[in-house]
Amino acid sequence: MTAPYRLHYAPDNASLVIRLALEEMGLPYETVLVDRRRNEQDSAAYRALNPNGLIPVLETPQGPIFETAAILLWLADTHEKLAPAPDSPDRAAFLKWLFFASNTLHADLRILFYAEKYIDPRQAEALRTGIRPRLRQHLRVLDAQAQQAPVWLNADRPSVLTYYLACQMRWMALYPAKSDRSWFQLADTPHLQKILTRLESRPATQAAILAEGLGVSPFTSPSYATPEEGSAT
Repeated sequence: MTAPYRLHYAPDNASLVIRLALEEMGLPYETVLVDRRRNEQDSAAYRALNPNGLIPVLETPQGPIFETAAILLWLADTHEKLAPAPDSPDRAAFLKWLFFASNTLHADLRILFYAEKYIDPRQAEALRTGIRPRLRQHLRVLDAQAQQAPVWLNADRPSVLTYYLACQMRWMALYPAKSDRSWFQLADTPHLQKILTRLESRPATQAAILAEGLGVSPFTSPSYATPEEGSAT
């Protein structure tokens, strides 16, 4: 690696969250496209980095790291950016909501996006119908947190969690492409909507827009990626 970090990514995958964090921190990094059309995430070379075959992986001087929240927390603590410090009174709240975003919200989104992997494909739409009210409740809870304007959830000084939630809300508006997405209305979460709107003008977001072809409003009025760095979708 000529840069300290190498991000294995696919456009508009969870790797987008890591790209945004790296850009916001101003860290140099390289990217390696994982071509999902060829199932490169299942190749021996990729599974040597992440035996689970999931995207992203971030190669670091300390070895490869996988799992989105783990990468985000490691970067934040290593560079002392985009998260409350370990001795900060805001640290506990930040951690609980970061892991809520990862273990609860993101996990439920995977059920919505990939229902066919969890149940007989003939029952996939029924499973999606069942998970949507739960997702709406997650958003209501998060919007109530955003209304309180904690230091770890705002657009003026975004944390890794701010970008993580912005990407997940982007995906809610877009995926799955051939399923009902009317359940998600950004206006239902006005405090989160304000954060997403302001994030769109940040240099980190602009860099991601150029790299992955995310459109001018990637969080508030998203369109499908048309990446400059190569398509893997």
